[in-house]
Parts: sequence; structure tokens; C-alpha cells
Amino acid sequence: MSKGFKTTSESDIILTELMLPSYANFSGKIHGGFVLSLMDKAAFACASKFSEEYCVTASVNRVDFLNSIEVGELVTLKARVNYVGTSSMVVGIKVVSQNIRTGMEKHCNSSYFSMVAMDENGKKTKVPGLTLSNKDDVRRFLRSIKHIKMRNERKIEFSEDIFIPINYNYKDILKGYNVQLKKID
Repeated sequence: MSKGFKTTSESDIILTELMLPSYANFSGKIHGGFVLSLMDKAAFACASKFSEEYCVTASVNRVDFLNSIEVGELVTLKARVNYVGTSSMVVGIKVVSQNIRTGMEKHCNSSYFSMVAMDENGKKTKVPGLTLSNKDDVRRFLRSIKHIKMRNERKIEFSEDIFIPINYNYKDILKGYNVQLKKID
């Protein structure tokens, strides 16, 4: 049974939340773990809206914290499905904070969450296809394909079963790093 196709914009989610003192870490900035929790919530809402199914987080791509978030700022998370597989989706999330008094906004971080649609029995289920409508849609889709391909290649290349240190010039590669080598078999 085909679920048809949906545009990327049909997945759009915007969440906005006021940053409270209880969300702060010991330095008085908003705790990164709290921001990650908000991002996961946005990814879930976005993927579930798009797939019309309950979704779970399969993985999170790199998250760089670009700017700190202050207590009292409004944080807005914008999420959109960038890629779909059979049951999986890649959701792009952008986090922006806004100073309420000045209106000044700053990009705090972005990341990509891999989400999987699940049926009522907890089994993976098919998601709609994705209609790409513009250059940004195509760019985001192709970026996701490249990331998935590189992740799979890295997983194979460095798996315990086939990794052989001698195949790498690791002694030269590790020069300049804060690492000490003992005898390696």
C-alpha cells in the first residue's frame, strides 16, 4: 500500500519556548542537554506529522553549539523532513534564540535527526515519498544521501571484524595529536 508523496513543507514544525532559570547549567547558560531534548521533541513532531505514524529517534548527527542561550530568551526550533527512505526520515533542525528586549536573534545550533516510523505493533512502517520542490529541497536531500553513504562506509571500514591497523600509516597520521602509542598487534 503506497502512502503517496508529500512536500517537505508539509512536515514543517516550529516550536518556541521561553528559557527559564530551571533550564540553566552551572554557568547560568541554558544546558545543552535541555536544548537536545527540545530538538528531539521537534524531530519527533516533524517526522510524526509527515509520516502520520509514531516515530522513534534512530540517530543524531553531529551537534555543534554555536552560540549560548541565555535565561529569558525565546528559543525557536524549526524542523523539516529533508530525506525519506522506506521507513526512515532525516529531519533537519535549526535552533535560534531571540532576546526579548532587543529582538536580536542568533543561530545557536543545527543538527540532523534520523527518525524511524513505527506501526501500532512497534514494527517499522512505510513513510510517504518526498516531493522536492526547489533547489534547497534537492540540496538537503542530496546532503542526506551523502551523509548516510559516508556513515555506512565509515561503519564498514572501522568495524572490529575487518579493521587492520597496518593498513593505515597510523604512526604518521597520529603525529601532532595528543596521543601516546603502546605496542599494537
